[in-house]
Amino acid sequence: MTDISKPAPRPGSDSAALPPSGERGRTSISVGVVEKIAGMAARDVEGIHALGSGSRGFGAVRERVPGNKPNVSKGVKAEVGEKQAALDIELVVEYGVPIAALAAVVRSNVVSSVERMTGLQVVEVNIAVNDVHLPDEQDDDEPAESRVQ
Repeated sequence: MTDISKPAPRPGSDSAALPPSGERGRTSISVGVVEKIAGMAARDVEGIHALGSGSRGFGAVRERVPGNKPNVSKGVKAEVGEKQAALDIELVVEYGVPIAALAAVVRSNVVSSVERMTGLQVVEVNIAVNDVHLPDEQDDDEPAESRVQ
């Protein structure tokens, strides 16, 4: 029997009658999503040359293969739970940049980006600086100067 003293809510008319969103389904965020967000946030910081280790040989070859897209999450490892995330990030920094201050800016940018985009609480961001890019070093993705004209 239907209770006529309480009319049924019309769709979209009374959101207070709807159950909280957690009761209507589950949202899961993959490790790869968190790693990509963190990688992009770290790259946005001035003074970062690259993410990953200092040995750029094999990665540079792989990235030159036609049709291969750059790996945005290179140098980023994440652990993701239902409500929290922890990240490890490997950096190559530009020469002359104060590393401790740079790490603090990277950490802050990564935490705010991941938390804002995913809703996960970031419990730690460990940063390892693996190399310093010197001004006279050639990148693996830059063409070498020709020896002939």
